[in-house]
Amino acid sequence: MRSEQLAKSQQARPQIADVVPIAEGLHQHSLKICILGYRSHPYGGGQGIYIRYLSKALREAGHEVDVISGEPYPHLDDGIRLIKMPGLNLFENGLGSLRPHHLRSATNIIEWTSKLTGGFAEPYCFGRRVVKYLREHGRHYDIIHDNQSLSWGMLQLQKEGFPLVTTIHHPITSDLDIALKAARSAWQRVLIRRWHSFITMQRKVAPKLRNVVTVSECSRHDIAEAFGMAPESIDLVHCGIDTDVFHPMPEVEKKPFRLMATVSADAPLKGAHYLINALPALIERYPELELLLVGKPKPGGSTERLIERLGLAERIRCVTGISTEELVRYYNEAEIVVVPSVYEGFGLPAGEAMACGTAVVSSNGGALPEVVGDACIQVPVRDSDAISNAVIKLFDDPELRQRLAREGRERMENIFCWRKAALEMTDFYWKVIDRANR
Repeated sequence: MRSEQLAKSQQARPQIADVVPIAEGLHQHSLKICILGYRSHPYGGGQGIYIRYLSKALREAGHEVDVISGEPYPHLDDGIRLIKMPGLNLFENGLGSLRPHHLRSATNIIEWTSKLTGGFAEPYCFGRRVVKYLREHGRHYDIIHDNQSLSWGMLQLQKEGFPLVTTIHHPITSDLDIALKAARSAWQRVLIRRWHSFITMQRKVAPKLRNVVTVSECSRHDIAEAFGMAPESIDLVHCGIDTDVFHPMPEVEKKPFRLMATVSADAPLKGAHYLINALPALIERYPELELLLVGKPKPGGSTERLIERLGLAERIRCVTGISTEELVRYYNEAEIVVVPSVYEGFGLPAGEAMACGTAVVSSNGGALPEVVGDACIQVPVRDSDAISNAVIKLFDDPELRQRLAREGRERMENIFCWRKAALEMTDFYWKVIDRANR
């Protein structure tokens, strides 16, 4: 039923390439924008990538952009000011990093205690810190744009008259459901529920936010269902792909039988296990096959154990902490990029690979069909055999690989462009400002 509603809404909505942003004609002067991200490193997930490229596109559109971020900090372009909002960053520093001076802050104590008991309090604590900072330093901003912290602090900012916009990429309830299905024991499910306990806050905060925007039609409907919101109350501005950064490199030779995937290897949501389970059959057919995995499995984690059990350690090369330039080169070297996600609120790796002119095999999880369209081979989620068959089809048909690579690049250039995203987001900002001034 939901898929039928989604299809109808997609047909009714004009293609982004045909949309003329209202803001371009109505408002000419630049805005002072502050983007918030509780953790924004680009290798921590799509939220960090979103902050980097949206801030860049808004800056190039003539706006003044600051980013307030907790650790790990984002990569930002020149001209964008980073205001560091350090917390304890316990996921990297560990519980033993607590020092006596940290105890002077109630927020630090909350963050440490939550981690000690298996929780994740970063969004909540970031909200507390941001409210304190913006009360003193933030009244000059035209727009405060929260990137999915969905914390109590955001409601406080809204209550105090700050012009607040919130991006929700997708409801984390999807992550929770998928993680619970992948759990192997009752105790593991207890730990998963404890870590995701911040969703209780998000469920209460999201419906009270006045200006919510998301990145896909699929996410719009999933957010509405998860948080009890009307779909029409959620605006839509698709993500973009920087097609100047992610581009074909004709001088780079393809590595024969090189597969590539950009995934959080131990996150069930990203479906790495389904790709890895497809490899033995592929290696039997193509003995030279290699998988380049952008993302390192946790030592002793489920992905590492699966790789060892299948005897694939010599066939999988893991890279992490690479530069954007290196990532673009890897996309260009791969013959095929596989996106095996069980769910995506948008699907930036698929768009990046297509922008680089590389053939893609993508699952149909979440919003991925909106992004890839007919310019790739789509397979059902959680289906290793389907992944294997799609890869075989592309390896055995060079002309099909080349056609999909060309069509993928054209799709990213014509539909998913950060300049369009920045213009549409600016339009949304002005609507929020105009409503607030009535």
